Amino acid sequence: MVHFSFVDSFLILLYFAAVVFIGFRAARRQRNEADDFLLASRTLTLPVFVATLVSTWYGGILGVGEFSFRYGISNWVIFGVPYYLFALVFALFLAKKVRATQFITISDKLEASYDRRTAVLGGVLTFFLVTPAAYALMLGVLVQLIFGIDLIASIVLTTIATVCYLYWGGFRSDVWANAFEFAMMFLGFAVILPFAYIKFGGLDFIKANVPPLHLTWHGGNSWQFVAVWFFIALWTLVDPAFHQRCYAAKDGTTAQRGILISILFWFFFDFMTSTAGLYARAALPSLENPTFSYPLLAEITLPSVAKGLFYIGMLATIMSTLSSLMFISASTIGRDIIGRLSLGSSSVESEQRVKRWTKIGLILSALFSILLSLIVPSVVKIWYIIGTAIIPGLFVPLMASYFEPFKISARFAFWAMLLGWLVSAGSLVYGQLNITNGVPAYWLGIEPMYPGLLISLVTWGMGRMRYKMKNPT
Repeated sequence: MVHFSFVDSFLILLYFAAVVFIGFRAARRQRNEADDFLLASRTLTLPVFVATLVSTWYGGILGVGEFSFRYGISNWVIFGVPYYLFALVFALFLAKKVRATQFITISDKLEASYDRRTAVLGGVLTFFLVTPAAYALMLGVLVQLIFGIDLIASIVLTTIATVCYLYWGGFRSDVWANAFEFAMMFLGFAVILPFAYIKFGGLDFIKANVPPLHLTWHGGNSWQFVAVWFFIALWTLVDPAFHQRCYAAKDGTTAQRGILISILFWFFFDFMTSTAGLYARAALPSLENPTFSYPLLAEITLPSVAKGLFYIGMLATIMSTLSSLMFISASTIGRDIIGRLSLGSSSVESEQRVKRWTKIGLILSALFSILLSLIVPSVVKIWYIIGTAIIPGLFVPLMASYFEPFKISARFAFWAMLLGWLVSAGSLVYGQLNITNGVPAYWLGIEPMYPGLLISLVTWGMGRMRYKMKNPT
């Protein structure tokens, strides 16, 4: 399907070696405290903050290529615009508040605002929310394509390569590897567009060779389908990667400005990926598996060296997100679940236990991600399932915890979280068990996220009325 010169293969192997080297090199600067292992002692400067946030938040490159190939520029509307919007909301209303808390994880905030059981439930939901299964799958598929090895072996080997330097260096290793990957992902897509323009032409070529709907904002999708992705983009407001990087920033201003600058980088990168997707659709109209639209566009467009750099760009885009989510998933196990279910006799013992269990969590998270990627071998489907089932549980209680006018009691917060999750997950399972002509038959034809959000909001409303009755002033 694809062919690589010796130089291309060497560049790709050199890239993998460089990521691992940078990760282990950063680990040498680590201090013994749990705060340093989990947040790099809260020292992220603006350039490093932007590099790690941009690269972490944009990992689904093969899914983006698939969607662009199928639906054109609506990729920008569905996977771009809503995320810019909610990232802007986060920057303006949450970034400084999050940094000012001095917490380490989302569950810390939930426990401070509510109680321990809400924090533990929030930790469980966070673990599922950040599972990097989709990125383990993408990386495995790409490595299989490059080196021709078995998919399972590809997923296992690349996941191990990601976990190894995180095990020793923690968040600091993740951040410095992200900074390198940030440069590579932009370089990779900056390489392919000029070659595509020279080979095929510009906008006239695209207009003449893609379906007309590919150049519309909706791409032929229904309004409800487009709308549900805007709701899934609420993910941004509860995303542990956003919170973690704000906690790790050197101050609130750095966190706020960093997110605003990151939006500009995401916009530019979306422009490049969407344009590449349109070129793939125009140049490869008979492509059977759109997941490979970017790799096969490179195959017919790029010479040696340029092809290697483009593949490195795709690998970097995926690996940056995989490593970050893997580490957050592990720290969720170590601090938010195990750390809250067991009590140490001293703060030093507690810190060491959290660090030890976070390392164990890396192994557990890796195994879970590998298993899920094999059970659900579709990137977009994994995103959809996780976002639909988990966001309705976390969103309302977490947002209410940051704003005094929305405050509710711990009991109602717990039930808003639990019911939001169970209703959406139950509706999702019901639809998957009642499929007609390949389409899930959801209850009353409603996307599963909506009833989950509704029941969570209703529970919050009841809790808010009760809270005001008890605290009239």
